[in-house]
Amino acid sequence: MHPQRQQLHNELHARPSIYFSEPAHVHHYAFLADAGEHDDLLARLGTVTRVGIDTEAAQQILALDDGGVLKWERHTEFSTLTLMVPLTPRTDPWPAPPRSLSEIVEAHRDSLINASLVRVEAEECWGGSVEAFGFSDPAGSRVGGGDATVWSDFRLTGEGVNRLLLVNHGLNAFRLGRMVRRLLEIETYRMMASLSLPLAKELAVELQGYETELGELSDRNAEQENASARPLLTALSRLSARLERSGSRSRQRFSATEAYARLVFARIEELREARVGECPRLGTFILRRFRPTVHYCAAIHRRQESLAESAARLNDLLRTRAQVEIEEQNSSILNSLDERASIQLKIQKAVEGLSIIVISYYIFGLFKLALEGLSALGIEIEPRTTAAILVPLGVAIIGLLAWRIWRVKRH
Repeated sequence: MHPQRQQLHNELHARPSIYFSEPAHVHHYAFLADAGEHDDLLARLGTVTRVGIDTEAAQQILALDDGGVLKWERHTEFSTLTLMVPLTPRTDPWPAPPRSLSEIVEAHRDSLINASLVRVEAEECWGGSVEAFGFSDPAGSRVGGGDATVWSDFRLTGEGVNRLLLVNHGLNAFRLGRMVRRLLEIETYRMMASLSLPLAKELAVELQGYETELGELSDRNAEQENASARPLLTALSRLSARLERSGSRSRQRFSATEAYARLVFARIEELREARVGECPRLGTFILRRFRPTVHYCAAIHRRQESLAESAARLNDLLRTRAQVEIEEQNSSILNSLDERASIQLKIQKAVEGLSIIVISYYIFGLFKLALEGLSALGIEIEPRTTAAILVPLGVAIIGLLAWRIWRVKRH
């Protein structure tokens, strides 16, 4: 058996929902958390609830002494706490979370990205009045094939909590837990996807400056065809470095936005909505305002990538120009070397001729000294005889020297 067979198979059961029956309140909180912050959250959770925490797990469902059920989950970028509290007749319509959960929330409020409260009511008990629960211009939908109705006005309370009312018509505990989980995931993933919106707005201004600078460099490249490409290459390299830094800062965030948005769209489809009266549907209300955010972030991301590609193309053009300039310089250097080699060859030929003349002069001088030495010894040689001997001998020696020089040059 493969060593990871059991672990991979159990991923099917990795994130079960809390199964419960109405009436109940479900408090849900999501915190931006890295590994260290998640461990701190679990440690505080264990201290407050006095329940054993499995820190190696990705999630855990805990049964509390007061009848509530608490579930924590670890995600890539965030951690969530979900608490189900059964309703009592005296329960406030929108109660504050239990004190134990409030302490954890307050300790990590700076990283709180989503806070939602779902009130789950039975069809025969809710009274039929949405306004009685404090909603103003709510959106509502029949969900789960008509087995439940969900209402919300998506307005935050003073504590920053988004409230939803779910009226159960025919969902069992299993489907009810799944439906509530789906609603909470829509809110959490929507908020996580929207994290890139401030970054996208900041980048829009930044990219405007980059586009202007790149346009100026392109104009200079087109207008200064005969000028050196080095200054343009230097300026473009600096611009490309800033673009790369901008891309590395935002690439991961925009990719996460795309992934979270897909989850939101999928969860809304899974609601299987139907209209309730004249109210806008819940999914329609969310998508009408959420899609522009996703599209805007995607547009900024494409604009950033397009700008980087344009800078790369201009860089290729400038490098081609620089390469042509280098080749022209090399050609000029080669022509100069050819001219120098030709001049050196002419000088070498002149030196060879002079060398033969000088050597000939010294040879005849030596012969003359030899003949004068013979005259001093009393041996007289007639001039004709001397010429007949010296001239062929000198010519032979000079010819031999010229032949040797020709052989050396040939090799």
